Amino acid sequence: MNALLSIKSLCKRFGRREALRGVSFELAPDTITVLLGSNGAGKSTLLRCVLGLLAPDSGSAHVLGRSPLREQRAVLASIGYVPDQADVYPWMTLRELFRFLRPQFPTWSDERARRLAERLEAPLEQPFASMSRGEAAKAMLAAALAHDPSLLLLDEAFSRLAPPVLEQVLATFVEEAPADGGAALIATHDLNVAARVADRVLVIDQGRLTADVEIETLLDAAEGARSLPAALRDMYPDHAIQEQLA
Repeated sequence: MNALLSIKSLCKRFGRREALRGVSFELAPDTITVLLGSNGAGKSTLLRCVLGLLAPDSGSAHVLGRSPLREQRAVLASIGYVPDQADVYPWMTLRELFRFLRPQFPTWSDERARRLAERLEAPLEQPFASMSRGEAAKAMLAAALAHDPSLLLLDEAFSRLAPPVLEQVLATFVEEAPADGGAALIATHDLNVAARVADRVLVIDQGRLTADVEIETLLDAAEGARSLPAALRDMYPDHAIQEQLA
């Protein structure tokens, strides 16, 4: 089967700043890939190019062989997206969000949406404006998974969650993430999250991919002497480590 996501020589500038500099990689089916990088490394810019929200200055992104710019509607129908903060009307409830999303996704399942909301204990009738960060994160994950997307994109979706909420969200993600040919790409700066869920880790720094490694390779190299988060930390540039620890 062809790659679910193909990124080739992707470049994006904002004025003089190069947010993405020649990024290339592919996502194979049945994989969870973590895009690891500090704030400002280019993670969100890359995801927005995949969603068709930004046009690259050069290079390309294709989802299931389709261009997000030329076939955005078809591309978005195959993607589940969880942003850093809920990008919905503040007055909207999760039930209303489900109602809004249903006609946009041919594979939408009301039963799956209800089951995910129940499992995550996401409030159905509470406006997003009054939700805690954890409640909003659980609600957005339920909405992103309800149509069983081929590609799941998460942009710092696990950041700043209280430990009990993080455990609940991670457990649901691991069990419900795209399977049977699907894939997930998680943009994060959290080494512990990466160590717990990734099959593969990409490191991005100042717009460039600086590492691409399978988790099994890291485990074999460590030979049990070091923790996986510590091995991942070795892949980070020194300045990015200092930013994360600050």
